[in-house]
Amino acid sequence: MINVLFVCHGNICRSPMAEFMFKSLVKEKGKEEFFNIESAAVSSEETGNPVYPPARQILSLHGISCSGKRARRIREDDYMHSDYIIAMDRSNMRYLERMLPSMDKTYLLMSFTGEDRDVADPWYTGDFETCFEDIDAGCRAFYSFLLKTHKELTDV
Repeated sequence: MINVLFVCHGNICRSPMAEFMFKSLVKEKGKEEFFNIESAAVSSEETGNPVYPPARQILSLHGISCSGKRARRIREDDYMHSDYIIAMDRSNMRYLERMLPSMDKTYLLMSFTGEDRDVADPWYTGDFETCFEDIDAGCRAFYSFLLKTHKELTDV
């Protein structure tokens, strides 16, 4: 089982979008049984809140449901149980650096695309389409990375 945890500031926009988009992608590829995919926040300010309505809406427009998701803060045991902790931006990485025992499992999502940049933050811009496009590109590149590093994902 490959355990993936997507992380953003509040766990109401980008990280739950990434969680459900990646779940959709691995299901489309017929590989969902190989994965446990979750998301969490580096802060506790949104804990218990549902996915932000515009984020739910953009997912829904693309046929992806995030029904029932509630924001949660990253926990100490998340590090032990995760193979990959994927942050949406550099600010999240700085928080994770203070919260986790090591950064050896942490990655910036867009780094898988070959770009050293953050996922566009729709909280400030209101541009959920650009955010969706960034996450889609990042998730697809991350999946390609996993195909190269996890032989169990490739068809024999």
